Amino acid sequence: MLDKTFDPKLVEKRHYPKWEQSGAFAANPERNTTPYTIMIPPPNVTGSLHMGHALNMTLQDVLTRYHRMKGQDALWMPGTDHAGIATQMVVERKLAAEGQPSRREMGRQEFLNKVWEWKAESGNTITTQLRRLGATPDWARERFTMDEGLSKAVRRVFVQLHKDKLIYRDKRLVNWDPKLHTAISDLEVESKDTKGHMWYINYPIEGQTERFITIATTRPETMLGDVAICVNPDDERYKDLHGKFAILPIVGRPIKIIPDSYVDAEAGSGAMKVTPAHDFNDFEIGKRHNLEMINIFDINAHVNENAPAEYRGLDRFDARKKILAELEAQDLLVKVDNISHSVPYGDRSGVVVEPMLSDQWYCDAPKLAVEAVKAVEDGRTEFVPKQWENTYYAWMRNIEPWCISRQLWWGHQIPAWYGPEGSIYVAETEEEALAEAKKQWGDDVRIEQDEDVLDTWFSSALWPFSTLGWPDETKELKRYYPGDVLVTGFDIIFFWVARMMMMGLYFMKDVPFRKVYIHALVRDAKGQKMSKSKGNIIDPLELIDQYGADALRFTMIAMAAQGRDIRLSTDRVEGYRNFATKLWNASRYCQMNGCHPRVDYKPESAKHPVNQWVIGKIMDAKADVEAALAAYKFNDAATALYQFVWNTFCDWYLEFTKPLLGEGNSDDALKQETRDTTAWILDQVLTILNPFMPYITEELHESLGVRDGKMLLTSEWPVYADSLKNKASIEEIEWLCTLVSTVRSLRADMNVPASAKINLQVKEENAQTQERLKRHEEVLLRLARLEKVEAVSGFGKGAVQMLVGEATYALPLADIIDVSKERERLQKEVERLKNEISKIHAKMANKEFVEKAPEEIIAEQKTRLADFEQAQQKFSAALSQLAA
Repeated sequence: MLDKTFDPKLVEKRHYPKWEQSGAFAANPERNTTPYTIMIPPPNVTGSLHMGHALNMTLQDVLTRYHRMKGQDALWMPGTDHAGIATQMVVERKLAAEGQPSRREMGRQEFLNKVWEWKAESGNTITTQLRRLGATPDWARERFTMDEGLSKAVRRVFVQLHKDKLIYRDKRLVNWDPKLHTAISDLEVESKDTKGHMWYINYPIEGQTERFITIATTRPETMLGDVAICVNPDDERYKDLHGKFAILPIVGRPIKIIPDSYVDAEAGSGAMKVTPAHDFNDFEIGKRHNLEMINIFDINAHVNENAPAEYRGLDRFDARKKILAELEAQDLLVKVDNISHSVPYGDRSGVVVEPMLSDQWYCDAPKLAVEAVKAVEDGRTEFVPKQWENTYYAWMRNIEPWCISRQLWWGHQIPAWYGPEGSIYVAETEEEALAEAKKQWGDDVRIEQDEDVLDTWFSSALWPFSTLGWPDETKELKRYYPGDVLVTGFDIIFFWVARMMMMGLYFMKDVPFRKVYIHALVRDAKGQKMSKSKGNIIDPLELIDQYGADALRFTMIAMAAQGRDIRLSTDRVEGYRNFATKLWNASRYCQMNGCHPRVDYKPESAKHPVNQWVIGKIMDAKADVEAALAAYKFNDAATALYQFVWNTFCDWYLEFTKPLLGEGNSDDALKQETRDTTAWILDQVLTILNPFMPYITEELHESLGVRDGKMLLTSEWPVYADSLKNKASIEEIEWLCTLVSTVRSLRADMNVPASAKINLQVKEENAQTQERLKRHEEVLLRLARLEKVEAVSGFGKGAVQMLVGEATYALPLADIIDVSKERERLQKEVERLKNEISKIHAKMANKEFVEKAPEEIIAEQKTRLADFEQAQQKFSAALSQLAA
């Protein structure tokens, strides 16, 4: 007998080890079935499970379990990313906390040994937590972006792209992190709105006494590297200065005044200082006008030797103070405005990022992007929802060269070696590079490998094929590439999805996945983004501890509507925990009433309309789930299951069949049919619900009947013959549900006490309705709380009417409620709702409110308005009934 309550912790601990040990997660390239492939977005090896992971991994697990049950050879490829900067920082902090030497003191190889030691001890945190969620990837195939196979793929790709002139070394502007001493990607830069200043500085015009051109800047410290002043060519104020020179204050260097349409004549003073070595826009202007590029900072963002002696060695912000003081002393500081502006910070270091001119390795992304754009345009890869294609196009069509080098130690060391006189040898191994160098310089030549490592996203870009054994021609590569779908968040369309497309098309000559499903962001209950600073982070592991993995999974799925962010609250998770409890209690009820699954049960043998009806309804629910999953409408699949389990099965079918299973029914054959049908329906529910709520369904599946040890995990997805549907029975029971619901609704609207049993009067009914009323009288009286059903020729005063089918029904309420008081109550409620609706309309008509209110407040107001309008319609209809 099932326990009285469902204990998720106990069930989860019992089933997951059995699942994993069974080998059921494993793909098998030898199977003669259709493959189904999902590549996991590899979480950082430093990571812990957060709500984004919980959503992303749940959706992938649903798809994997579903296609596995449908008989496909499902490969869900697991693995983790080496996470260059994040991992290096974690280990450096650990060493410092333990009082060990810094990485610089211990040297590269010893430090890397420490990182590998840390990974062996702590690097499996995230994969352990994924198991708690119930995820079923093929763990035996788990990969790591720095394991030997993937490292081999990285070296092969780098060498081939270099050979094809798609990887090259160049001096360009990068995001430089002065604390971590490395270039970082745009993804690793966090722009923060900051209160600051706009300084207006006079630059003297060369050869013109007392004439100045005023420059507005938020970064006066970079003026030491100014090489020009730029004005809009159509700005009349400065037309006579085109081609002339201004004198750079403090430095004394003449700098040319040049026209360029980039400058907005209305912004600031309309004149802009140009510092190509420390500003991305200035860098492009510098290239257009062939300007000198003067780098004035070292790797610490301290002023270097290219500045006047008195500034050398100063931190950039200390230099700012000294410069401003000097400008004021020279009477060149015109004014200062208080402003709010965006300042770039390194998301790992927390310090202000410095645009810096640096020698780095680049990948020719603009060339690689051409085919990647075509592949989406011609439908080889489709985005779901489709609007994300526009985001993809916008970035890919304006893509810049990709800086792929990082000044770190943890990562794939760049396979390039330097020889005499700046010669560079790119090869997969040092032996190959040395052989090339010897050809040029002789046997005594010495070479040294580039110390930099590759951007983490470089190895991640190869994930769909490197994990399958490429560059070797493996059977896995042939069978599982390309993947069927990639499930990911919108924030890495640029940084990961696009790069996988470029690399997959270049090296595999095919797209890496046929579909890209972009899921929404998980926000808090108020619609705010979760962050440590706001203190609103919800820990999925805590939710699993409190409510169970099934409740969390179903919450994520039920709220995963396309294009709509998830507003997560513990109330929602608790609600779906209650759903699990409802299923558990229904299963106990079935067990107590002798409804045990029979292997030889044939649903086509059911004769009673209510049994035929529920068989048709489970068929509809299964079809709805299949259609929803095919369209990646996960929330629709969850809704179909929830409505069937809670409403159709528990609230209707089990109630309908109580008389059939009760002692009052002397038809033993009908009793057995109903028991068998109930058990079969429950079994179908557990099977269809399993990909969504695997733990409770597996426990019930195991407990409710003899299974010969077969797990639900390895069961087949149901297939039903269309002939099982009995349209007449479905129509009849739907009529019964409608009649009961209508009576219940009317009772509630009219404030009829729950204990009051009243008559249901009917007129103008046909022979079929008369027969149905007689057949289902017992159920109707019990579920609608009626005294009796009587046919009448007309309704008396105080009878509230309703229409169901061709017949008109009435509840005589004159002696049950005080009609005048009820009318007064309804009128007050309608008036109250009218006032609430007016208030919201007034708010939403206020332009200032709409512009300034946070997005979540606007959404809340719209929801309240819809709720109030619905309630007003309902109470107005009830009032009209009373008036009639």
